[in-house]
Amino acid sequence: MSTIERKHTNPRMSQIVIHGNTLYLAGQVGDPQHTVADQTRDALARVEALLKEAGSTREKMLQATIWLADMADFEAMNAVWDTWVPAGHAPTRACGEAKLADPRLLVEIIVCAARG
Repeated sequence: MSTIERKHTNPRMSQIVIHGNTLYLAGQVGDPQHTVADQTRDALARVEALLKEAGSTREKMLQATIWLADMADFEAMNAVWDTWVPAGHAPTRACGEAKLADPRLLVEIIVCAARG
């Protein structure tokens, strides 16, 4: 039976949940004072740091869900995303528009990955 390990946990959520060789990250956002491109860079830097902490890498991403406050920002977000994802290692991905928790947030990125 696989154990479940949780990291950076508070009463509401964990930033990382590891079950077997699969890890799940909470949604990551950037500095709400920045543009969508900079918020995307910030969020992806946080994703990468959490992946590393949990024993994974960008090359082991399985799935990504991206929420944009406005789909008009799709191209700007993708310009950053496309340079960040390692060639040949793109995860499955969904991207949609959603009202985010803080109206200044323009993008939120959720990732699942393999580890080991």
